[in-house]
Amino acid sequence: MFALKNKLRNAPTELIQQAKSEIEEIIRNVRGINFIMLCSTDGFELASIHKKDIYNNSKLAAVCSSILAMVAAFMQEIHLDGCQTITLDADNGKAILTAVNSANHPMIIVALADKDILLGQLLYSLKTASSNIRSHAEAFQPT
Repeated sequence: MFALKNKLRNAPTELIQQAKSEIEEIIRNVRGINFIMLCSTDGFELASIHKKDIYNNSKLAAVCSSILAMVAAFMQEIHLDGCQTITLDADNGKAILTAVNSANHPMIIVALADKDILLGQLLYSLKTASSNIRSHAEAFQPT
């Protein structure tokens, strides 16, 4: 679930490197992704990879944090638990935000893709990466 508690942007360097490896795997294997970023739940970029360098990463990370807060409030109001992924479908592409639910180092993966991307393949890859990053994160204690 997208969670606002335990916000720690100071994730260990080794964890960030392992997480970056996971997002590199996604951009390598899923055709149509232009940008993928790992950010903290409090709005700071941790790692990013791009095919098109047209985004302001720090602003994008901050906006993702704001979206996270709005979605958490919305989910509470409608009595739903466990939001894992948000998909935004626009005329010229897609944006997908995926939670990395780690007790000590919660993060968000943001993927920006072409309109005609194979969405199922991307969602599966994001879910797998999120799970792998969470497994790595659980090995680290809070700093």
